[in-house]
Amino acid sequence: MQRWIAGLLGASSLLLGSASAQKKEATVPFHNPILFADYSDPDVIADGGKYYLVASTFQYVPGIPILESTDLVHWTILGHAVDRVTLAPQYGLIDGNRYGAGIWAPAIRKHNGTYFIYFPTPDEGIFVTTAKSIRGPWSKPVAVIAQAKLEDPCPFWDDDGNAYLIHSRKGAGPLILHRMSPDGLHVLDEGKVIVDDPKNLHTLEGPKMYKRNGWYYIFAPYGGVGTGAQVVMRSKNVWGPYDYRTVLAQGNTDINGPHQGGYIETPDGKGWFIHFQKRESHGRILHLQPVRWEDDWPIMGNAPAGATQGTPVASGEVAVPVASVGEGSPQTSDEFTAKTLAPQWEWNHNPDNALWSLTKRSGYLSLTPSVATDLFAAHNTLTQQMQDNDFEATVRLDVTKLPTSGHAGLSMFEKAAGGVEITTNAQGKRQLFFFHGSDRAAGPEITRNVVDLRIMVHGDVAAYSYSTDGTTFQPLGAETKMTFSWWKGARPAIFVYRTSTNGDAGRVDVDWFRYKTISQ
Repeated sequence: MQRWIAGLLGASSLLLGSASAQKKEATVPFHNPILFADYSDPDVIADGGKYYLVASTFQYVPGIPILESTDLVHWTILGHAVDRVTLAPQYGLIDGNRYGAGIWAPAIRKHNGTYFIYFPTPDEGIFVTTAKSIRGPWSKPVAVIAQAKLEDPCPFWDDDGNAYLIHSRKGAGPLILHRMSPDGLHVLDEGKVIVDDPKNLHTLEGPKMYKRNGWYYIFAPYGGVGTGAQVVMRSKNVWGPYDYRTVLAQGNTDINGPHQGGYIETPDGKGWFIHFQKRESHGRILHLQPVRWEDDWPIMGNAPAGATQGTPVASGEVAVPVASVGEGSPQTSDEFTAKTLAPQWEWNHNPDNALWSLTKRSGYLSLTPSVATDLFAAHNTLTQQMQDNDFEATVRLDVTKLPTSGHAGLSMFEKAAGGVEITTNAQGKRQLFFFHGSDRAAGPEITRNVVDLRIMVHGDVAAYSYSTDGTTFQPLGAETKMTFSWWKGARPAIFVYRTSTNGDAGRVDVDWFRYKTISQ
């Protein structure tokens, strides 16, 4: 069905056009999801035969991971665009916290040789960071709009030199369009509400704009994270009015949503759409959909000829130039032998850099316990994404210097975090504990200095165990069901903290973290 949206309509986007076909190509098969990991609110661009993907990070730091691919199927982490979020002390767990806030949906574009990443924080405004190289360094973010309760910005540079910025408001909708300075650093007006159709396009958010064959397009999800669909709007005028169609919906598949993402074209002009699906405790995982064009309308996923709407595909193939085909997956395991922290790691809130080191003890990550009331207030909890439905994660800790009132452990970090930890009491006795939310169960006393802790995840269920000899693992505590928390999936987390200021702060040395996929 086609409808017209009354009034002005806008967007922010990327100029697209069909590229010449490559003489040599390879076919890369894929099976959805292409990334079983919580790269929520993804956006993508093509550049120099490679593809780059960014995602939201909320309270985790560094913010906005940048992933690279040569075939849209295999991805590795290059780094992050934002080192720290310094807009308020709460981003560092000082005088409060920013759980569920922080960096929301980003958009990435390349314009005149410069990379731009725009992102909102719901409490402060819309910001942009830039770089001449995708690997950075990235500039300190500057406010494009210093106003709270805005979300989902995306820029668009037209071929006449004019620049625009579109965004939504917290809670999703309406869409607002601004003229923007050509350098992309600030808006030039107060903006206009350009789409406000709560009846037909309720909860409209995540707009991305493109230009193709003289048409302006806005790709956006509507209807909510777990229940909505994808709409595409088009007009010959950037300000509208815009005709629209639903182009991808769940139908009779088990792919709920399907939600927010970005459009991309391969060198031969084939269209692809990367979007997320909400998958309970695993967060919002990524799917790849083919896009074909009929009468200058995109149709995604599976759809018969002449249909205006498709459903998500389960698998397919991508044709890419032979020279560009590569294998890869996001990094996980870490022996902590590098001089810098590996790119898969993100701290819970800004870290206190005085409390961690990769050089204090060669080959180890040394963590100094901060004083905190509990895990959620503790500084320097180190996390990374789950990358599979079923996996095993093990960490080796040297707790020789764990102080009195110290806690050191491994958790599946979420709002009812579960895990296993080692504590030290006033008499210097070390003991293992299992915890989940407010539940707590004592394990055995620990006399060894080196202990291995392990998580086993199957779907939404986690189980914990420990080993004092590095070989035999003993279960501790009950299996726990993980939850979707603060707009993010649960994630493995290494933590240390202490509840008392008495005595020396001590430290815990992390020897390694090893991640293993469990095949089904």
